[in-house]
Amino acid sequence: MTDFSTLLQADRGQSARTIHVVHPDAYDAWLAKQPQRTRTAVSAHRLTGKAGNRAVLPGDAADDWSMLLVCNESLDSPWRIASLGEQLPAGTYRLAEGDPGAAMLGWLLAQYRFDAYRKGDEVGARVLLTGDPARIEETVRLAAATALVRDLVNTPASDMGPADLEARADTLAKAHGATLTVTKGEPLAKGYPMIHTVGKAAAADRAPRLIELEWGDPKHPRIAIVGKGVTFDTGGLNIKPGGGMALMKKDMGGAAHALALASLVMAARLKVRLHLLVPAVENSISGSAFRPGDVLRTRQGLTVENTNTDAEGRLVLGDTLTKAGEDKPELIIDYATLTGAARVALGPDLPATFSNDDALASDLLAAGAQVGDPLWRMPLWDGYDDMLKSDIAELVNSAEGGYAGATTAALFLRRFVPKETPWAHFDTFAWRPSAKPGRPKGGDALGLRAAWAVLKTRYG
Repeated sequence: MTDFSTLLQADRGQSARTIHVVHPDAYDAWLAKQPQRTRTAVSAHRLTGKAGNRAVLPGDAADDWSMLLVCNESLDSPWRIASLGEQLPAGTYRLAEGDPGAAMLGWLLAQYRFDAYRKGDEVGARVLLTGDPARIEETVRLAAATALVRDLVNTPASDMGPADLEARADTLAKAHGATLTVTKGEPLAKGYPMIHTVGKAAAADRAPRLIELEWGDPKHPRIAIVGKGVTFDTGGLNIKPGGGMALMKKDMGGAAHALALASLVMAARLKVRLHLLVPAVENSISGSAFRPGDVLRTRQGLTVENTNTDAEGRLVLGDTLTKAGEDKPELIIDYATLTGAARVALGPDLPATFSNDDALASDLLAAGAQVGDPLWRMPLWDGYDDMLKSDIAELVNSAEGGYAGATTAALFLRRFVPKETPWAHFDTFAWRPSAKPGRPKGGDALGLRAAWAVLKTRYG
């Protein structure tokens, strides 16, 4: 994992190159105050003061220079100077005016690299100075949690099966003195039949399991964090086409988010009793694969007619949410790369956010807006519950017709959440199809920082 610990430092007047961040509306006034050599350099670069303009500005000495960035991002945007964190040469930098504040996170994440399978570029560290050193530790933690999601999602399924997710959870538990419990084999088949059924077609070394981690004082409020851990999804017997299978290494993105959020909770020592649950399976094809038309038993006792083996994520989450609710938490949060319908509706950047509690939903959306991790609330529309009716069981896992796919998936999950328990479900993409400053193409955390901001406020 990328080491962010040295990339932010307290500003004690040490030598550093200057970064000028100028808003387009203030560009002309800023330029008028600059020495002639600066105006000459700006003219040579043909800058117009448009957002995105940048130039290296000469200093007094031959080897002295500073950086100009014209930027219309708000002062509280994490991505305000992320492009410079990617592009500047190794060295130490400070802003000419003001403190980087929220932009420290983007500076760090711009230096994230996933180079487990190839040699990385030897560019060296780009250090940013801050006059607010109290924010350094929290920012580094957020960057590390985001990098954890990226690393896990970017890792190919050949190296990220159920056992590998278990190993990551074990490492996390040991780092924070938590207790790890793993259920597999016959106990899984008896206690969590849907998890077992989805994963039973996989090879023996990729056997399904439920991974649980518990941490914190039992006297503190109990919260549950759940993450879908489908480490590869063929679609099962309702097999995906090649194009639909290409990115299915990322179908454990929900588990990656859950592990990352749990790491933040434990590192900050929030006053909670944390229960992390990850159903880890591979949805494979073999003679033992479950079939369309099969009726599945569930931990809760409901029966589910399986109408689509490619709607497996909600099945493994159903048993897991049941387990999470049995210990009466005061809050449940789940992450899942659950439906293509959510991506059609909202695109890759906005996690579809469902909640049975208006106060929780409002807090999440407000936090997302504040920290630059936007969410969009979607309806748990009761009228669509009828779409989940089955002729031979108590419900189906996938409604016919293709209407309201993200909502009907969330409604299926709601059947396994205690009615009195506030619950939020993030149908997140966990992937960026194209790069943006500080956000490379590939796995990414979407909805992580918003949820963390709410937990920190409530339990910090």
